[in-house]
Amino acid sequence: MNDPTAELGLGLEELRHPSPNLSPDVMHDDVDPTAVLPAGEPEITVETEVAAGPVIPIPFRTVSGRYVGTSGAFRVELRVDIDRAHSMHRVSGDFFTVSGATVTYFGSFVVNAPVITSTPAAITAKGLGAFTFSAGAPVVQVTIPHRFVLQPAAPATLHFLTTGGGSGATYVCAFASAYFRTVRIETDRVSDVVTPVFSSYNTGSLPSGGAARTLSVVSAYAEAGIEMVPTLGSDVINISEAGANHTWSDAELHASMVKHFSLFQNVPQWAVWQVVCQLHDIGPNLYGIMFDQLGPQRQGCAVFHAGIGGTTSDQLRLQLYTYVHELGHCFNLLHSWQKSFANPPAANRPSALSYMNYPWNFPGGPAAFWAAFPFQFDDLELIHLRHAFRNNVIMGGNPFATGAAVIDPNVMADAEYDGSGLDFTIQSAHSVYALGEPVVMNLALRSHDKRGKIVQPYLHPKGSMTSVAILRPNGQAVLYEPFMDHLMASTQQFLGGDDVIEESAYIGFGKGGNYFDHPGTYRLRAIYQAADGSQVRSNVVTLRVRHPVTAKEERLAELLTGEEQGALFWLLGSDSESLAAGNAAFKEVLEKHGNDPLADYVRLTNGVNASRTFKTIDDRQPERVKVRHANLGEAKTMLAAATAPGSRVDDLSKLMVLNRLEQAQRRGDDTAAAEATKAQAAALRAARR
Repeated sequence: MNDPTAELGLGLEELRHPSPNLSPDVMHDDVDPTAVLPAGEPEITVETEVAAGPVIPIPFRTVSGRYVGTSGAFRVELRVDIDRAHSMHRVSGDFFTVSGATVTYFGSFVVNAPVITSTPAAITAKGLGAFTFSAGAPVVQVTIPHRFVLQPAAPATLHFLTTGGGSGATYVCAFASAYFRTVRIETDRVSDVVTPVFSSYNTGSLPSGGAARTLSVVSAYAEAGIEMVPTLGSDVINISEAGANHTWSDAELHASMVKHFSLFQNVPQWAVWQVVCQLHDIGPNLYGIMFDQLGPQRQGCAVFHAGIGGTTSDQLRLQLYTYVHELGHCFNLLHSWQKSFANPPAANRPSALSYMNYPWNFPGGPAAFWAAFPFQFDDLELIHLRHAFRNNVIMGGNPFATGAAVIDPNVMADAEYDGSGLDFTIQSAHSVYALGEPVVMNLALRSHDKRGKIVQPYLHPKGSMTSVAILRPNGQAVLYEPFMDHLMASTQQFLGGDDVIEESAYIGFGKGGNYFDHPGTYRLRAIYQAADGSQVRSNVVTLRVRHPVTAKEERLAELLTGEEQGALFWLLGSDSESLAAGNAAFKEVLEKHGNDPLADYVRLTNGVNASRTFKTIDDRQPERVKVRHANLGEAKTMLAAATAPGSRVDDLSKLMVLNRLEQAQRRGDDTAAAEATKAQAAALRAARR
């Protein structure tokens, strides 16, 4: 394919006509083009003399926005961000190849530090671009004639130059929109949601750090320069056929995603789904989750009104924050204090006044955050939303955080000083693992402060309060990134000197794929984010993944590894059609290798899945919800073997699944079985003391 920055020698008339393949829905301008310039920047005006009257300054319209042009086989979507309020002073664009009636993405560019000059005739931005491809003419120059506010927008001339000053390709780009990107959003509501779906919040209702205005999800993103266009496909999902179990599991949300909404495709596209649910299995402390992290990622998220629903000012404020926060993950934005875990990494910003921070992680706590929060993304997040290379931001593009984040191996070193008053420990369920065996860590938090400490009780990495660093056999240190992030409530717990919070966490699979996919020695350290901002480092634990020796071990390793199998272990089973190959592999494990100790992990996973009613949002069903009811008999058989003495499953995981089984049995009115399961769990807890 030719270089789209190279000179093509086309005539001027050929450059004036926009591509017939341009979608008509981007050819509009519904943002006030007379928005004020950033503070400290002079407004450019032309004085016009009116007969027998004063001299009236007439301002030029701003030029920032999106432009579209073609040259030969290339189409370019140009983003100019240089002269509006809260401008990021950048120019960026995406190239597409046009062949007949088809348009294919080719690559992107951005100019991060253009020189901007303005004359009475035109405004020009020029600088060296960064490209996703090798550009022969990498210097970018954009020139836009000035127009008065009552005149139509002028076209932008995009000219590429070599570093030596030679001329490259030229595109004449018509103004398309004052927005930098346009995204279609569908919001569905499950029928058991008892409070209104969020509509808007007046930010002046409670003290804040920004101007008072009424914000919806659409207008919050409009302030960021992103046009969110609600679709006509939004609907109410009837939950009545789900029986007594109206809560949602991660696995159900993932399965529903595959059939999720009218715009879904397994390709990158500017379309996103947000489903409003009442309650997650975790309970009302889970506010939201961006659950779409298998295959083309970041296309869907969920919010839970059991924790955020209501009509009071503080509830509406929390809804605005949660809805926008979860959609931010769909744009590939990480939490403010986790920016260094991205690939490429950036500086962590734990004190950011951003939708992507946690109010309860902010220095000074939630009250300090809300009092200063301007209801905005921070500047680096705005740069990402507006100017990141297309595949790094578009839904269904590059994976969330772009795979395993490589981190500094010095994270394995002890802290120079720790005055947190907390002890955080990590323990491997086993010191030696078979290749393909799920790796589970037991996490424990204690206080050695005699006065006790107030802590966040969520230790699992999916709650974002704990990070796990893994030093691989090749010496590379990576961050474990959970398959799904959970936005948890600001729950506080007093941790006395004799108290301990414990949790088991499967860390064998996550956003970076299979983290233990090679034989060798691994070192792990967990880091807990304390309420006061302290990063409490755990001990370092060492484990070894051994080579398969026999043909049977090699086959088991094949059956237990892979993206679908890892997702099933993480989700504790799923009925999703997209995980059919993983379930088939698990079936072979039980049928042909059922006597192997590793089969207990499959029994645990399948047993938990059998113990729950499994709901899938499916447009092909009359009620839009497909329901598979719990099979408590199968669950009991599977989990009895997985939790028996001598099983490879660790004790904390056994207690977790026994608790789930007891709850399922009580929902199924099998009190006698529930009491027996409860007694089994009590005996196991007693044995651990």
